[in-house]
Amino acid sequence: MNKTLSKYFLKSLLCIACAPAHAALERIGDFALLDDSGEFHQVSRYQHKKAVVIMSYVKSCANMEEMLQRYADLRDGFPSGEIEFLLLDPQGMTRNELAALDVEFPVLQDEGQLIAEKLQIQHAGAVRVLNPGRLSLYYRGNSMDAGLQTTLASLLSQPITDTVVNSDTLSGAECGVSFPAKEKHTATIPDYASDIAPIVIENCFECHRIGGVGPFALDKYISLLGWSPMIREVLLNKRMPPAQVDPDLVKSRNARYMPVDQLQTLVHWIDAGAPRGLAEDDPLETATEELGTTNDTNWLLGVPDFIVSVPAIQVPATGILDYVYVDIDLPFEEDKWVRAVQYQAGAPAVLHHLMTFVTAPEEDFWGTERDSANEARRFVEGYAPGEAQATEYPEGTAVLIPKGHKLSMQFHYVSNGQATIDETQLALYFAEPQQSSGNTPLQERLTQPVAAQFVVPANDPEFPMLAEHTFNEDVVITGVRARMNYRGKKMKFSVEQQDGSMRDIFSVPAYNYGWQPHYILAEPVVVPAGLRVQVSGSFDNSVSNPANPDPGREMRSGVESDQEMFTGYFTYHRLVK
Repeated sequence: MNKTLSKYFLKSLLCIACAPAHAALERIGDFALLDDSGEFHQVSRYQHKKAVVIMSYVKSCANMEEMLQRYADLRDGFPSGEIEFLLLDPQGMTRNELAALDVEFPVLQDEGQLIAEKLQIQHAGAVRVLNPGRLSLYYRGNSMDAGLQTTLASLLSQPITDTVVNSDTLSGAECGVSFPAKEKHTATIPDYASDIAPIVIENCFECHRIGGVGPFALDKYISLLGWSPMIREVLLNKRMPPAQVDPDLVKSRNARYMPVDQLQTLVHWIDAGAPRGLAEDDPLETATEELGTTNDTNWLLGVPDFIVSVPAIQVPATGILDYVYVDIDLPFEEDKWVRAVQYQAGAPAVLHHLMTFVTAPEEDFWGTERDSANEARRFVEGYAPGEAQATEYPEGTAVLIPKGHKLSMQFHYVSNGQATIDETQLALYFAEPQQSSGNTPLQERLTQPVAAQFVVPANDPEFPMLAEHTFNEDVVITGVRARMNYRGKKMKFSVEQQDGSMRDIFSVPAYNYGWQPHYILAEPVVVPAGLRVQVSGSFDNSVSNPANPDPGREMRSGVESDQEMFTGYFTYHRLVK
């Protein structure tokens, strides 16, 4: 910190007690964004910090370098790590554009400008100091205000209960920020029937319908209106759409993405009061009626070769439910090769997800993973809520069920206030061992667990993890899955290149214990023999993790739900040359 700032810092500490009172803290709510490196930042996940400071960064502003240096000096004056300092791009730049900025702070990617709108950012250098515990505003001003340092100094000495509001004037016309989407939707409010309902039907309706796994049904306008404040909140903090992954890496049809323009349209409509519009018909009511006439028990690939019927499982009306494990004996007198599968959930309103492995007679669901993470396993497929889908394995590949082996299934249920019985079915479609293009033998579809042993310290918000595996043959990776328990924070999948560098192929930047889908890659990845695959990530064993049952408890690795796991699964088959 330079001499001028140091002198002011000492003076501000002496003046804390005489600081005038201001208006009550202004609530800003929760929000989340990825940064220029694909890291996830959510205000409420910083409760282990005393404050989160965000400054808007506009490279074209003539004074930006001076403001950035001032901001860096400010950060260096508070070296204890109790305050988080971030930058925000308020102009909607792409990831590549942000990465090219080459600044020392994480730059939050506000592609739709919705967070800049929320924080009322009007120009470069605007600063907001946020309370991550109460999701409120401590300070509104800019990087050159003397009151900014006073506010931060007071936060370290004692909690403050008032908002410090300083002048937030432009330092030059070129530093202003415009919001074209907001201006457009303010001039012409999006129409419920033609603009909003189609977005809801496309992105939300499969789960948020009568009989769906969503906690409420969006089956009519009045339902959407009633839930609109919560919808806005979960969109901005990225709880919804669920199972979000980093969209700037390899895509997957199992991931949920809401296009930026749809997100802007929906949020701006809610901000405008969610008006009904003039259309007489309600598209959500029509979609609900049409859904009631469809046959949910259709097998999409035709009559199955074999149907696995799971014995009835009773799901209680209330409570947090542990996993249910079921073994299914099979009657096959010879090896079977499975080329495709489809689940039919017996009670889709409560079945959140399930996983199925092929296991030997003496094994349970965890198979060889109980003792080793080095052996490949036979993974059939997973189920997740949403539109009915059948999974056809890549051409020339199949899952082998050896004679005498069984299926082991893990069910995750969520209670919905009504006792339910689930009788899920799994359709199997078989292939002949030579049934592939060119009459070459089928390649076995396998899953490689890549895991680590560890001890997670208590009250640690960022405990890093790394695990690797080297394939001894050329393989093609077609899917990945992240597996952690309540303290899981993030997981990234990477592949070694010929020059020894690692290339990221998939990232789950905000891991959610409730969502563990198997992500089928839109672009399969070839890994030559002798090269590594890697999973990296971290645990959050702190008060900032809302799923953490006990941040004061040290956690050891294990496969049970009251332990912790760090396992990345790579689904692959041998490369045929």
